[in-house]
Amino acid sequence: MMNENVVKVLKANMWDLATCANGEPNVVPVGFKDVTEDGKLIVGDVFLETTLNNIKANNGKVAVSAYDMKTSEGYQVKGTAEYVTEGPVVDIFKKMADQLFHSAATAKGALIITPEKVIVTTPGPENKKVL
Repeated sequence: MMNENVVKVLKANMWDLATCANGEPNVVPVGFKDVTEDGKLIVGDVFLETTLNNIKANNGKVAVSAYDMKTSEGYQVKGTAEYVTEGPVVDIFKKMADQLFHSAATAKGALIITPEKVIVTTPGPENKKVL
């Protein structure tokens, strides 16, 4: 599911994180992010208020889209997010946010997303293929 190409695109590019609740979609750009060795997606929470509310309302369902602007290679990852407020992952994002925002904002937690489906969004014959 999360092959080498998917991980490469996810690690090298910004993500769009989509959620929905009560029929109202929400999408946010994500820069505080990573892919773990076991294939989970991690997002640091600095400004995710609406996203977190939507996750609570829809049993954690999220979608992440990422693509390489130079090659148009892209993927959508659908999965379930769990929110954590402490631990080594949160500590890493707090340090990153403190450095970027000079302590004006900090990470309050992190989303740990377990992928359930990966879909090719690259234009061409593989578009919409489920990996």
